[in-house]
Amino acid sequence: MLKLTKLHILHNAEDLGKKRRTGVSLHCHTEQSKEMLDFIPHYADRLPVINFFWRRERKNYLKREGKGIDFSTAYWSPPLPPGMVYGIEKEQIEEAGLAPLVSLTDHDSITANLEVKADDAEAHAPISLEWTVPFEYGFFHVGVHNLPEDRAESITEDLLAFTFSGDEEPDKKRLHELFGMLSEIREVLVILNHPLWDIEIVGQERHEVLLKNFIKEYGRWIHAFEINGFRSWSENKRVLEMADALGFPIATGGDRHGCKPNTVINLTDTQTFDEFVDEIRIERKSEVVLLPEYKEPLHSRQLQSFSEILSHYPEFADHRRRWFDRVFFDIGDEKGLAPLSAHGWKKGGPTWLRGAIWTLGFLGGEKMRPVFRLARKRADRVPKKLEDAGFVIPDVEEVMAGLRQSQTSAGTPG
Repeated sequence: MLKLTKLHILHNAEDLGKKRRTGVSLHCHTEQSKEMLDFIPHYADRLPVINFFWRRERKNYLKREGKGIDFSTAYWSPPLPPGMVYGIEKEQIEEAGLAPLVSLTDHDSITANLEVKADDAEAHAPISLEWTVPFEYGFFHVGVHNLPEDRAESITEDLLAFTFSGDEEPDKKRLHELFGMLSEIREVLVILNHPLWDIEIVGQERHEVLLKNFIKEYGRWIHAFEINGFRSWSENKRVLEMADALGFPIATGGDRHGCKPNTVINLTDTQTFDEFVDEIRIERKSEVVLLPEYKEPLHSRQLQSFSEILSHYPEFADHRRRWFDRVFFDIGDEKGLAPLSAHGWKKGGPTWLRGAIWTLGFLGGEKMRPVFRLARKRADRVPKKLEDAGFVIPDVEEVMAGLRQSQTSAGTPG
């Protein structure tokens, strides 16, 4: 069993107030989060049907513009404003019988946190962000939670100066200084988000080379590893085992981008976020819950989230109602990085694209979930009882040896 983390797996709603006093929701994204689109060519080439239209559109664009489509600066933003995301997370925790603490973590931005605090002085919302950390030939996402209010903006500027420096070789010495600075602030919590996810799309083996090197170089500054609400059970199980072997407690992060609340939360008897940080950093212990929705097939939940992201919200401000108002692209028409709607898209793009969006919505619906349940791999089925999880905790040498084996298989990093 796990030594540092107490795990609860719920298949039905429970009054969690009988277990602990407070629920902590980490890793939530709002409309202030800039989600990069540079992954599109990778996946568009691999998805049946869509790859046919994608290749045709890419060919036509090249012929028309004399250059390829540039996704390097393109991004989209989630639909919901900060106050709404905070409210949905708060409500779910309260319905579970717990006092709520909610940490919004947009990509490389603390704007949402400041907005929530300005609108609601009673909000239990620390100032946090998901920091993109360049490292060697890839990058990691690090949750930085609970920045001190009087220094939050200046600290964020320092972190983002490193992220967007444009250096071909990230400055390891400077990164040590930044992690060291965060560590000196006792109330700050630093979490390595979804550590096993090949988010850079360099290949799983090469990603694990990066992870080994990152842990060796900066592990002393990391307070917890994350199990993620939008990653598979098999991956999260491996993170749990790896963290326990290496001596890291676990924190949950829902990683929500759509309209549904996080499917994983943290439990604690502490009353403030500062006290929660102490429990992780100093006492080196944690208690986490997989909520009933987490047991539903991951691909089905992902498609449901995509459907919400691409939905129309007539009650929103004019410039945020349609999905193509929330996707930003520089298509070379001298308008720069602007919403697709500003580039002349009025009906949501060509017919085939509108059809693809409808299909995503249909596949993400409740009626399709039985199909995804049947197609799900056995290793990704959430166990009915904790005793059935079959945790096997390797020793430290086995963990690092496994990652070293990945390095041998991956060859020399490029």
